[in-house]
Amino acid sequence: MASFAVKSIDHVVITVKSIQATVDFYTNRLGMKHEVFSSKGVDRHALTFGNQKLNLHLSGKEFEPKAGSVQPGSEDLCFITDHPIDEVLKSWQSAGVEVLEGGNVVERTGAVSKLRSVYCRDPDQNLIEYVVHVGGRVVMYS
Repeated sequence: MASFAVKSIDHVVITVKSIQATVDFYTNRLGMKHEVFSSKGVDRHALTFGNQKLNLHLSGKEFEPKAGSVQPGSEDLCFITDHPIDEVLKSWQSAGVEVLEGGNVVERTGAVSKLRSVYCRDPDQNLIEYVVHVGGRVVMYS
């Protein structure tokens, strides 16, 4: 058993077919910020929110090291918002985003509480979930 514990996630890497289509979706539909940074003399792209970020790898041109079986559309990402989820739903609908689960807000159980969620897919078909916590603390496993 390890004598250390994970505190939080710094970043997640997603492999995409198009950097620009991904940046457009996440900045215009999900409110993230696009950041370009240099690593080993190569411009890289990330999407930032809060204290975290999504690093973007272009499919077929991934940076090393990378996961063993990278492919666009293999992520299932859940993002927490403080914004009223019904307004997120309306915003997505008015922007033409296909909302899953019958186009409705649904109730789920998250890591620390019950959630109200809306789901969609990004340009690579990754599953995107936006949630608000609604209380009712969940029992955590140890």
